[in-house]
Amino acid sequence: MASETKPKNGSIGARTKVWDRQGLWGDFVIGDDCTIGRSVEIGDGVRIGNRCKVEAFAFIPPGVVIEDEVFVGPHACFTNDKRPHATGKWKKVKTLVKKGASIGANATVLCGVTIGEGAMVGGQAREDKRRPEWVKPWTGGLGMGLTGQGRPARYRAPHP
Repeated sequence: MASETKPKNGSIGARTKVWDRQGLWGDFVIGDDCTIGRSVEIGDGVRIGNRCKVEAFAFIPPGVVIEDEVFVGPHACFTNDKRPHATGKWKKVKTLVKKGASIGANATVLCGVTIGEGAMVGGQAREDKRRPEWVKPWTGGLGMGLTGQGRPARYRAPHP
C-alpha cells in the first residue's frame, strides 16, 4: 500500500489544543479555545467553530461545518457521500452542526443532516434526519428514537 503525505494548510485558532496533528489535512479551520483529541481526522474544507471539543478517534470528512460550542464524542463518525464507492465520481453532501449541539460517543451522522442549536444526539445513535433545536432524544445508548422508533424526544432547557 502506498503512503500518502497529507498537506496541512489548515488554520488552528488561538489557545486550541490538538493532541495529534497526523489526521489533520487540507484547508480546514479550527476556531479558538478548542480541544481536539488524539487520532481525530479532520478533512479538507471542514470548519469547526470556537470553544468546541472533539474527542479521540472522531472522523470529520470534507463537507462538515461545526458551529461554536459543539461537543463531538469519541469515535463519532460523519459521512459525506450518500452512495460511497471505491472508484469514479462521488458527490460530496454537506452536514451542519449548529451552536451548542452535542454528539454522543460512537454516533454516526449521515450526510445532508442539520443538527439544530443545542440538540443532543445520543451515544451509538444513527442521525439521518434533521434534528430540531434543543431536542434531546432519549436513546438508551441504542440509537432508538432518531428514526421514529423508541421513546419520543424530550426538550431540554438552553444551557447558561
